[in-house]
Amino acid sequence: MKRFLCILVCLAMALSASGCTILTDRASVNEKADINVVENLEPLAEYEVDYDGGMAFSLADTTMFRTVAPGTALLQEEPEWNYDEYAPVIESGFSATLTSPLSTFAADVDTASYANVRRMIRQQRKIPQDAVRIEEMINAFTYNYPPPQGDDPVAISAQAAPCPWNEQNLLLRVALKAQDIDVADLPPSNLVFLIDVSGSMDTPERLPLVQRSFALLTEQLTARDRVSIVVYAGTDAVVLDGVRGDEKAKILEAIYELKAGGSTNGAAGITTAYEVARKYTGEGINSRVILATDGDFNVGVNSESDLIRLIEGQRDQGIFLTVLGYGYGNLKDNKLEALAKNGNGNATYIDTIHQARRALVEEMGATLVTVAKDVKLQVEFNPAVVEAYRLIGYEHRRLAAEDFADDTKDGGEMGAGHSVTALYELAPVGAGTVPAIELTYQNAIVTDSADFATVHVRYKEPQGDVSTAISYVVEARAFTDKPDDDFQLATAVAAFGQMISGSKYVGSADERMVLDMLQPLLSGDTGGRIVELYDLVRTSGGLYE
Repeated sequence: MKRFLCILVCLAMALSASGCTILTDRASVNEKADINVVENLEPLAEYEVDYDGGMAFSLADTTMFRTVAPGTALLQEEPEWNYDEYAPVIESGFSATLTSPLSTFAADVDTASYANVRRMIRQQRKIPQDAVRIEEMINAFTYNYPPPQGDDPVAISAQAAPCPWNEQNLLLRVALKAQDIDVADLPPSNLVFLIDVSGSMDTPERLPLVQRSFALLTEQLTARDRVSIVVYAGTDAVVLDGVRGDEKAKILEAIYELKAGGSTNGAAGITTAYEVARKYTGEGINSRVILATDGDFNVGVNSESDLIRLIEGQRDQGIFLTVLGYGYGNLKDNKLEALAKNGNGNATYIDTIHQARRALVEEMGATLVTVAKDVKLQVEFNPAVVEAYRLIGYEHRRLAAEDFADDTKDGGEMGAGHSVTALYELAPVGAGTVPAIELTYQNAIVTDSADFATVHVRYKEPQGDVSTAISYVVEARAFTDKPDDDFQLATAVAAFGQMISGSKYVGSADERMVLDMLQPLLSGDTGGRIVELYDLVRTSGGLYE
């Protein structure tokens, strides 16, 4: 029956497509470049189709993945033109608390790695180890952490429990929760849609999905908001300049007229987008550039280091950045991550229209409204309790201890309602995890405190330049043999991430362990994300080393 319904839907789509006339034209925009446009292009219809895993997706998205029976790995041959790029992830080991008591890193709310890994599993493709950033997988889920109660926009909490993959060790969860803002109370937004319309975006999972994504966001805007559209290919152009958010027909027409073609001068587009954003920036206005691209910058400034310098020159202007990655086979994930990390931004990967809805509608405030910037964490471990520790993930977010109090050093940004989760594997005193270190000129003084650690956090107000410090003591009572559901979920994701990344610290973790940790959480999963993860774990066999 399902096959028959799918055939009918496909036939309807084919007949509809054959009846559409697409007229091409060339229009000079803003006297800066000729941009190809497509007229009378209707938004793709959404046809919801169920598959055996109990999930739903748009028929237009079925080119992104195919369904397999649970536990079955149907590897697709990697295409010869697969030029995806990822920054190396060098896993860190255990640090001795006596000689290195401080663990310092920038908050990271990016979620791109999880969505990208999900896409690979659905397509049954091998998962590159460098594509797995465990912290982004953990932070892709929603947790019920205690919200801020006072004047600070973020709150700290912690919990410790036995480590499931190494029974000799413990796990410590350190969590931040940002102040939430009701959608009705969101500040007016000054948004610049920066859209890559180069030739590499001319595939169904790129520009057409970009157009549908921004159409979803446009429907959420009001007369208080302003929208500009900047596009770039071989050069850049301003398509819309400061249009009111309630002029939806005008915005949607501009979005759906875009056509891909040409080379990619992303640097020119970035520069122009920030110039346009500055025109409408003001006190109390949420100003943000939203970049949608596959990251293939091949004209002008295109090296990762040069792009970092470019975006660093733009970030101190009260304008934030959201990076949306699209496509595969030519995805430059390393460049997108660098832009988000160094440009007061956040990044996610959009593989389906449902992921776009999740990021731009369901989590609109978290994605688009920053409540705390340059957020840094520094955890000081107690050598009387903890012999050694290792931070799981955050390899690209580590900071020197001295950077924590240095307000010139960039941290991470947290949006409204965002949460940040960090997991530490702890070796208790006497475990013998690290060799003893003899110091010649100094002796470590061990207190008789039973605390696990003290968590220090620094943040700046969205338009501020001076950081504020807060702290939280992780006392002995933070330990429990029965951790809460949030702890269980984060631990399951971390175990899965270590498995697919080839971590040497994976211990006894395997698919059965992860599924057993997720099973009790399925009944309370109202949004379907844990069910989705459960299905991914079941179908991931054979896709990683």
